[in-house]
Amino acid sequence: MRVATVSALRVWIDLTNSPHVLVMRPIVRALEARGAEVLITARDFAQTLPLAERHGLAVEPIGRHRGGRLAAKGLGLLSRSVALARWARGRKIDIALGHGSNDVTVAAALLRIPSATAFDYEWAKVQHTVNCRLANAVVVPDAIPPERLAPYGATRSKLRRYPGLKEEYYLADFDPDPAVLGELGLDAARPIAVVRTPPAVSLYHRFENPLFARVLDRLRGQQAVVLPRTPEQRAELDGFIVPDTAIDAQSLIAHADLVISAGGTMNREAVALGTPVFTTFEGRPGAVDDALIAEGRLRRLTRAEDVELVKRAPDAAPPRRRDPAVLADLLLTPIGGLAAGSRPRP
Repeated sequence: MRVATVSALRVWIDLTNSPHVLVMRPIVRALEARGAEVLITARDFAQTLPLAERHGLAVEPIGRHRGGRLAAKGLGLLSRSVALARWARGRKIDIALGHGSNDVTVAAALLRIPSATAFDYEWAKVQHTVNCRLANAVVVPDAIPPERLAPYGATRSKLRRYPGLKEEYYLADFDPDPAVLGELGLDAARPIAVVRTPPAVSLYHRFENPLFARVLDRLRGQQAVVLPRTPEQRAELDGFIVPDTAIDAQSLIAHADLVISAGGTMNREAVALGTPVFTTFEGRPGAVDDALIAEGRLRRLTRAEDVELVKRAPDAAPPRRRDPAVLADLLLTPIGGLAAGSRPRP
């Protein structure tokens, strides 16, 4: 029987959305620094593939997004999970990891590979019901009360909780690059806004958002960079700066004077980088954002008139940095963690 030592671990990571590239990149590096071999699959959705290339991650593209309807999501889960299982069979993988990827958790269960899942928004019920029941470990921020996750099958024995924001971990080695301003034709002397459109294809965000439309109207004619999620959204954004390709969004946020987002990841990146940020999210708020709002680090936007684009004063407080190896170790707990002994390969 072949034995997988720590230095010979073969770890499979699946990326299904563009933020997952950012979350998993430092985890990949932490694993590789310990001698693990990391295999990465990715879904062709949003900017996942070009972002992976930009960040130096070699990925195997498998599958695509099937649309926002429940039936389409179900078909997408089934077809891509089967495709992933076919790809992974025979590769002698020790553990499978994902940040909210149902596909890799299902595929790993089919192949009887240990798996761990991570997320930081607790109300995506369909997604978490699949992941939490099938995964061997569930990695979440400690701001989320365990009782909110228990109905999904995330027992306390499965939960692995970490302090702070996931963004504070994956931005730990981040150094803002001003080159992004030149790429977009932005004048650093004038105020800059960064706007992220609503996640219209997500099951937990099926709302018309007139506030977001009014915010766009208020920012029209100013230095506003709008980052759409889909081609359909891009077609509706005449009059704004809309990047044609994947950009260094974190550097853009760090140099911006204001961030407005209807999602979650970009909001928390702004918090981690010290940039003023509004949320226009209309879904059920998660515990992480509730805590940030209570601390005054994130503001809920209810009126477009409250948006004032002005140059911000330089932030004297440095960004909070956390060690991404902490997350890597939590994700690997089903096989003993980064510093574990060995586990027989199947």
